Formats: sequence, structure tokens, C-alpha cells
Amino acid sequence: MTTISALEGVHIKGLFGDYVGKNEKNLLSLSENKDLLIIQIVKYKNSLTSIASIQIDNLNLENETLNVSCNNDTRILWNGPNSWLLISTKKKLLKEIIEKFDENNFAVTNLSHSRAIIELEGENVKEVLKKGCPYNFNDLNKNNCLNSTFNGMSVTIDLLDNNPNKARILTLRSFGESLYHSITDSCLEFGYKSI
Repeated sequence: MTTISALEGVHIKGLFGDYVGKNEKNLLSLSENKDLLIIQIVKYKNSLTSIASIQIDNLNLENETLNVSCNNDTRILWNGPNSWLLISTKKKLLKEIIEKFDENNFAVTNLSHSRAIIELEGENVKEVLKKGCPYNFNDLNKNNCLNSTFNGMSVTIDLLDNNPNKARILTLRSFGESLYHSITDSCLEFGYKSI
């Protein structure tokens, strides 16, 4: 069985917006990211299990606002007190997660096919995000994340890099098309290439 992308038939490749006369390397780059393992991990309030001793893909669960633990394959985003979102290219991690997070102390939910993911890269990424999100992006740095809204849609924004800025924007699959159109509309004034 093959999965259907959240942006199937919506994501169109090409150059758009104010790109004429600009170096293509300086344009914003927009892509859909798919086929990632996305797991929500929540520690129950009555759990006495310490998260300090638990590692997934050699990463700790940080319980600090905006923090992301990461390596080349896996990112663990702080999603709220005792709540994390694990995003990885390693689908085999699911077995390790299930073994380490027992059902008496943690709720583990596979969200892999329930999210639309847009990646945006370029100098003006934060300017695009400011157009639809009330957060002060001047304070967001590499390996920070936040939960907010973009033009009324619930989103998780993960800043992957600062040079150039690169952000991963996740939303519910049902909001995928609307978010895509909102993001691309916000990119038009800078010009962007959809890959």
C-alpha cells in the first residue's frame, strides 16, 4: 500500500512570485517533506519515571521551553511540559520508542500520516512566518521550536538552521492545503522556487 502525500496535487514545482531578475540561489525554497516518522510522547502526570535516563537515537528528552534535541536523523521537539514530538528519517526507531516508553507511564502516539510538512529555506523565511504568526521570530534561533498559529491554523514551527534560515512547518493533514496556500502567498513578494 502506498501513502498519499498531504499535499498531493497541490504542491506544484517551479518559480513563482517576484523572481524575475533575481539570482535563483537567493530565492526562497519551498518543499514538502514526507515519509518521516512523527511520534508524540507524553509523560503521564502520575508517572514517577525519570526522563533523564531515557534516550532515543542517543538523544535526551529536554524539558525546556522551545528546546530541540537533534542529530542528523532525528529531532525531538519540546511540545509542552512533559510532552515531546519526535521527528525522524529512521522509521525503525518506532520499535525502540515502544520498548522504552511503557504504557503505564507514557502515551505514545504515531502521527506520521496525520501531518502536512512544509520546509522553507532562505534569507526571508522569518519574514514569511511573521506574516501569519504572532510570534516574535527575531528571538527564534537554530534548534528552537514553537506551537502557534499561522493565519488561524494550528502549526508547529521548527527552526532547522540559521544560515540560511530553514524552517519546518507542521500542521494537521486536514489543514495542509490551506497552510500551503497561505505560506506560498506569503512568499510571493520575495519570489520562491518550489522543489
